[in-house]
Amino acid sequence: MAALDSLPPLREVIQRHGLDARKALGQNFLLDLNLTQKVARTAGTLQDVTVFEVGPGPGGLTRAILALGAKKVVAVERDARCLPALAEIADHYPGRLEVIEGDALKIDFEALASEGPVKIIANLPYNVGTQLLVNWLLPKTWPPFWQSLTLMFQKEVGERIVASENDDHYGRLGVLAGWRTHARMAFDIPPQAFTPPPKVTSTVVHLTPNENPIPCSVANLERITQAAFGQRRKMLRQSLKPLGGESLLVKAGIDPARRAETLSVEEFCRLANSL
Repeated sequence: MAALDSLPPLREVIQRHGLDARKALGQNFLLDLNLTQKVARTAGTLQDVTVFEVGPGPGGLTRAILALGAKKVVAVERDARCLPALAEIADHYPGRLEVIEGDALKIDFEALASEGPVKIIANLPYNVGTQLLVNWLLPKTWPPFWQSLTLMFQKEVGERIVASENDDHYGRLGVLAGWRTHARMAFDIPPQAFTPPPKVTSTVVHLTPNENPIPCSVANLERITQAAFGQRRKMLRQSLKPLGGESLLVKAGIDPARRAETLSVEEFCRLANSL
């Protein structure tokens, strides 16, 4: 790690602080210097940017983000065991790393975004990653408080995020991401790059806001997608029965015999606006 900064190698940090990755916290530490820098670079320039990070663990990605020039990193870490290792990084980069101990699902990230552009870069814990993404896709106001999201997921989740209609991976997540963002899968990371190695390949997804998404009620869109994909193999006249069924579909100009995975984002918004 000496090529990045003068801090000790991550394996040494993990050993010294007893940071065995815990499955209950969804932890898989990424130790490869080249990969942490590649993840950080996917977010584009970090000069004058405040970066929010979730689940920094021993701080491998944190160090890459700071080394690439981020003005400040605000890192949310639930595992108190990691705080001493992160404190060492904070000492190395005075005034540029703020660590918040807590549950990221309970943090109001929008309230933390007080000054300058914000980007979110994170190797998300597997057990909360999808919910955090949904929270960031559905903030109180739009355009959102963030300029971009550069997030690591299990590859299967990444495929769901970027999927569109008539794709086997298409579902509620694809509709929400397709409605509000431009999303792409940047690159995959093999299991052996992590400690401990997960059983699946990971992928880095990069999302930027769609400045002018189709006007639509978030609450209605969530209800429609939840009902439609909750019974995805059924015709929409059946899966949407609790919300109006055939009459709702006719009102939106959609064939009641179609299935959820055939509808475009625009058609889902039309349904939500007809609800």
